[in-house]
Formats: sequence, structure tokens, C-alpha cells
Amino acid sequence: MQGTRVAARYAKSFIDLSSEQGVLEQSYTDMKIISALCKSNHDFLSFLKSPLIKTDKKQAILKQVFEGKLNKVTDAYIQLITSKKREIYLQEIALEFINQYKEKKKILTAVVTTANGIDDVIRKKVMQIVKGVGNSDVVLDEKINKDIIGGYILRVGDKQMDASIASKLNILRRTFKENPFIKEI
Repeated sequence: MQGTRVAARYAKSFIDLSSEQGVLEQSYTDMKIISALCKSNHDFLSFLKSPLIKTDKKQAILKQVFEGKLNKVTDAYIQLITSKKREIYLQEIALEFINQYKEKKKILTAVVTTANGIDDVIRKKVMQIVKGVGNSDVVLDEKINKDIIGGYILRVGDKQMDASIASKLNILRRTFKENPFIKEI
């Protein structure tokens, strides 16, 4: 809970700073880079959370890791976060920044989970359906999960539409278990 509050506050202040400096789009791209790095590299997260590594050493390493990849405002902000010993929340700050950016720009994220992926025709139809629901731009996140067997699961915000074969099989299985017409002998 503490990390979430810290991340929300730091992300909000960074959005305000980026907007003020006119580099909001670049900062958004930078936060996506940081988020992807944190998600894909467990050693990097361990480095950020290590109490054994001193702040100045962390700042030097972060400077080298992100050299030439981030804009000056983002780089300075990461150095500030590190000097305040909040680098352990960098992943959460990046994720919260992305969420707040999307909220500010009215961008919906639709997650489509299928068993084999989707083609361009279905992708366009999904985008039209989701755009029809809200008055926002849509970012489509595609996931593959073989366990759903077929069909799809569409999630937009806190709403979910489950049209997967696995879900239908589970409903059928429950219906058979609850069958009140069992012949008595």
C-alpha cells in the first residue's frame, strides 16, 4: 500500500513536470522503456532494491544504463528519485505514470486474450467495438493463452467479456453436476 501511494505521488509530479517542460510524450516513451526493463530483468530490480549498494553508486549505474536512451528531464528525475532513496519504487512509478498518462489522454487499454492470436481483420473489428463503447483512443494489448482452447476474452478497464471455449465448457460441466433430474433406483 505504501509503495502504491508513493508511486502515485511521484508519477503525478513527474507528469506535471513533463507537461511543464513540454516533454510529456518523450517521458511517456521513457517510462515504457523503464517499465519493460524492470519487467524483463529481475537482476535490475534486485539492484534497485538492494540496501547494500550506496546511493551514489546506484546513480552512476543508472546513468550508464540509461545513457542516450532517456530525455534529460527523465534522467534528472530518476537521479532525484534515487537521491531521495525512492529508487525501489521505480517500477511502480513507471507503471503508475503510464496509467496516469493514459487517463489524462483518455486512452483505453483493451486486452484481448486468444488461443492462437488474432489477424488484422479481427483486430480492426475489436478496435471498432471498443471505440464504440467509449469516446477514447484505444490501445490493443494482445495475449495468447492456449488454456482457453478457442474463442476470446476481451477486457477493457474493469469490464470483461469471456467468450472462450474453456469458459463455456466449465459452465456446461457445472450444469451437469447440478442436474436435478438424476434417476433414483
